[in-house]
Order: sequence, then structure tokens, then C-alpha cells
Amino acid sequence: MAVTTQILRSYIRPRQVVRGLIAANRGGDRPEARGFIYLMVGLLIIFISQVPDLIGVGLAPTELSQAAQGEDGPAPMDARLAIALFSWLFVWPLILYLLGGLSHLVARLLGGQGQGVDARLALFWAVLAISPLFLLRGMGSVSQSVELVSVVNYAIAAGFFWIWISGLVEAEARVPQDSA
Repeated sequence: MAVTTQILRSYIRPRQVVRGLIAANRGGDRPEARGFIYLMVGLLIIFISQVPDLIGVGLAPTELSQAAQGEDGPAPMDARLAIALFSWLFVWPLILYLLGGLSHLVARLLGGQGQGVDARLALFWAVLAISPLFLLRGMGSVSQSVELVSVVNYAIAAGFFWIWISGLVEAEARVPQDSA
């Protein structure tokens, strides 16, 4: 099934989607690779969604100019883009790997039976699944619609936690024994 179809299904039935992803991942020879690709594509989409704010087209220029004013004025556009790209593609993966590991440990303490790679897959899938909402937020920012950006921010948070927690519950559920 196409990833885009699975993303749409994740908003309605996240446990079923994650169950299918975990099942497909178990048969592979590199189970960590699929989750890593989901994470990196999701973070790249999130970075792209912030480009209008970073180049000064979206809502953020006034906030940015106030927060980034130094002795020399605001940071140049290419510096803002480079810092954001570095942050999203190098720093956030480390943070999310740590969060995935911690969530697996907490689930283990609460009786979870899954594997760490499955817990990370659930988290990384949630990042990819909510990334289209970030694009919607970017469009709202370009249109200067504070209300739309605010609503989409709440939708991003709710959608992320809905998909992640549901996927984590599925990932940490009792692993069925293979009958050979």
C-alpha cells in the first residue's frame, strides 16, 4: 500500500497502520532502516514547511526580527535556512531517537512486550504522518492567517500524540508467537 494512503489511514486507524508497518518491518533484513527513512522524510517535509517563515514571507518575520535582533540586525536569510536545516535533519533525529528509546523503556516498566525498534517505528511514523499538517501550517502562515495557523498547530499536536501513542500501544502489545 502506498505511504500516502497509509498516512491518511493513520488519522483514523493508527493502530492498524502501525501493526502493518511492524509486520512488514519484521520480514526485512534491516529493520531500523525503514523507520529512519520515515523519520528523515518527515523532518525534511517539516523543514520545507518552515521555509516561508524563514525567508520572511510568513507570519514569523515580525517575531523573528524582534527575537533575532542583535547589534548587526537580524541573521541573514541563508544563515536562518542553514541553521533550520541542520536542526531538523541532524539535531531532531537524535532527540527523537532518545525519545523513542525512553518511551520503550517506560512502556517496558508498564508491562510492554514489544521491541525497541517497533517503538521507534511508531514514533517515526507519527512524525511522517503529521508532516502534511506542517505544510498546511506553512500555507496558513503565507496567507497571514493567525487563526488558521493556531488551529493547525493544535491539530498537529493532537494528531501527533494520537498517532504516536496509538502506535506505541500497538508496538508494545504482546508479540504473537510464531507457529512453526
